[in-house]
Amino acid sequence: MSDENESRAARLSRRAFMQGAVAGAAATALPAAQAQQARPGAQAGAATADAAAAQVMLNINGRSQAMRIEPTVSLLDAIRDHAGLTGSKKGCDRGQCGACTVLVNGRRINSCLSLAVMHEGDEITTIEGLEHGGRLHEVQAAFVEYDAFQCGYCTPGQICSSVAMLAEAEAGTASAATSAADLRGVLAPALSDAEIRERMSGNICRCGAYPNIVAALRAVHGKSA
Repeated sequence: MSDENESRAARLSRRAFMQGAVAGAAATALPAAQAQQARPGAQAGAATADAAAAQVMLNINGRSQAMRIEPTVSLLDAIRDHAGLTGSKKGCDRGQCGACTVLVNGRRINSCLSLAVMHEGDEITTIEGLEHGGRLHEVQAAFVEYDAFQCGYCTPGQICSSVAMLAEAEAGTASAATSAADLRGVLAPALSDAEIRERMSGNICRCGAYPNIVAALRAVHGKSA
């Protein structure tokens, strides 16, 4: 076979290959498109979901934010995906790690376990709302000073939980580690390491920065004692 004939055969072979590939892709896409068109329930389901969405007004960090969300949206997802505040982290998404901890009316909660629609009228504070005028909250400053974090993923939840924990202790709320003497007010109002660890046990640090977290909180509590 001459060079010209070989070149022509090669071009025909490539053309046949390309035609076959295009035909195969079209044959694969066609059933999927037909199946999508044959599913009127998909569009109906989307319309139903949109109809089920509710207008919710949340007060986050002192600012009212309106959002249209489905009743099943968690407070965590509303904060992150709708309010755009991504400091609160989604860790386990089942209330076990504490990374999503925020303050609601001053009390700490796992925002992944609470529905957003339940919190209209509440004062919600996230890690972004703790500093004021560019000045860190004393707990935030203590975490920096005592190097109380490593990867930092759990830190927003640790700090929010710490703020509420210190307020609870100041109010005289007991924990499982509180002794009978403490309950009677016999001892000085200083949180022991055991008390801090018990009261912060709902927040997991996978890096193991617990000693520095305890030191930071002990220092903050010591300033107010």
